[in-house]
Amino acid sequence: MTHEIQITEPVDLCLPDGRLNPAAVGWSRKPLHRSNLRGWGRNKRWEYWGVVTPAHILGVVASSLDYAGVNSLYLLDRVSGKEIAVDATVPLARGAVLPDRSGTGRVSVSGGGVTIDIDQNPEGTTVRAHGGGLEVDLSMPSVEGRDSLGVVVAWSRSRFQYTVKDVGRPVHGRLVVNGVEHVIPERGAYATLDHGRGRWPYSATWNWAAGADGDRAVQLGGKWTDGTGNTENGVFEEGRLHKIGADLRWEYDRGDWLKPWRITGQGVDVTFEPFHERVSRTSLGVVAGETHQCFGRFSGWARASDGRKIDLDGLTGWAEESHNRW
Repeated sequence: MTHEIQITEPVDLCLPDGRLNPAAVGWSRKPLHRSNLRGWGRNKRWEYWGVVTPAHILGVVASSLDYAGVNSLYLLDRVSGKEIAVDATVPLARGAVLPDRSGTGRVSVSGGGVTIDIDQNPEGTTVRAHGGGLEVDLSMPSVEGRDSLGVVVAWSRSRFQYTVKDVGRPVHGRLVVNGVEHVIPERGAYATLDHGRGRWPYSATWNWAAGADGDRAVQLGGKWTDGTGNTENGVFEEGRLHKIGADLRWEYDRGDWLKPWRITGQGVDVTFEPFHERVSRTSLGVVAGETHQCFGRFSGWARASDGRKIDLDGLTGWAEESHNRW
């Protein structure tokens, strides 16, 4: 088990010289960090929204890696299995706007055939995007008293990451696919945010799993946090986060990604059964990566803060392995 510190007051991620602020290391129930990154070349900033509906799974990525913006739209038709994937690389991340606080301000990226605009305020978040025959117009209203999971993970004073995982947000809106409109129902659809700001090592590998269904949600990570003393693991029940302070064991078959995955450890016993694999590869010289993101259903349990086992059977979401040189 780790011994993680809960952050309860606003804090700067970095000291004035750009190094990690030791007071920022820990976890929070709502976004409290200001990502005042300095310098150029190793900074990574991104917003990822993943949306699961009864008919579709959507992914929207807006990012700046300093020397490039890597932005994308992805859509899976859960009935036909057809995919739309539109990837855009913008040299030097020209024009990218990514605010230093999660949940506030405007996110804007454009280029390479992809345009993404995200507006964030206390009432909620809107995502509007288009590219490759896909149009996105979504609203994710805020829910008073609902927790997210913010974590600062430190490899050193010069290499660190702040992430906010907001899993299972309510969502409504519409998708237009090659001129055909699809309305996203307010029931049975869930949105998940991955807000990331940090200074990463050149080579990194991570696991991430997230799933939601009604009043339950789960957020699990691995590899990138192992041995740091902090984790991004937690389970949500009726909007309340139960933080799990343990490194987890991930077992899956790299020869057959659609076989069941096992995620276990102190306080977690989860099986994930995929129904679709998405493969994403990037090869841009200094920037390269490969991600296997599987969509599927969870079963098993995760332990609440009071010792109860929270049933995760039937949650829908994803589990992934990603390796990046960036």
